[in-house]
Amino acid sequence: MARAPMGGGGPAKNIKVDETLLGFKKRVDGILQNLESSAASKTHMADQTVSRAAFGGAFNEADDLYGQYNQVHQLLTDLSRTLNDQIEATGIAALAADNDFEGIDQDVLHRFWQIQTGAQNRYQEQQWEQQQRRQEETERLGGKPGGPGNDGETEGF
Repeated sequence: MARAPMGGGGPAKNIKVDETLLGFKKRVDGILQNLESSAASKTHMADQTVSRAAFGGAFNEADDLYGQYNQVHQLLTDLSRTLNDQIEATGIAALAADNDFEGIDQDVLHRFWQIQTGAQNRYQEQQWEQQQRRQEETERLGGKPGGPGNDGETEGF
């Protein structure tokens, strides 16, 4: 069995170069099944929420904590969905490549491109949201990144 060393400046590791893409797809399918049956699956993540009442009485810090919790929960749910989708797309790509891209069902190809388009759309949405958060933070801090009087330079040092 042929083995090829991996580069990158670190210790050499061996990988199998004769593994078929179909075998790789089977491994990917196994990972996908494990993910779907775990608490990290996209459906389980979406179901794991906490109500506002769990953070205590009516005070600003509880509201802020609840808002942060919801934001993190949404990001983790999106991450789980994206991971699931990308594993599925990798399996589809491996199957297609193993068959020299011939005889692949049009529904399967459509699903592959649907996953890729969805991932691209989520990425663009996240970039826009991140830009909005930066802008809001800049305005909140007096118009300068890092706060009033902080121009990014370290004065006096």
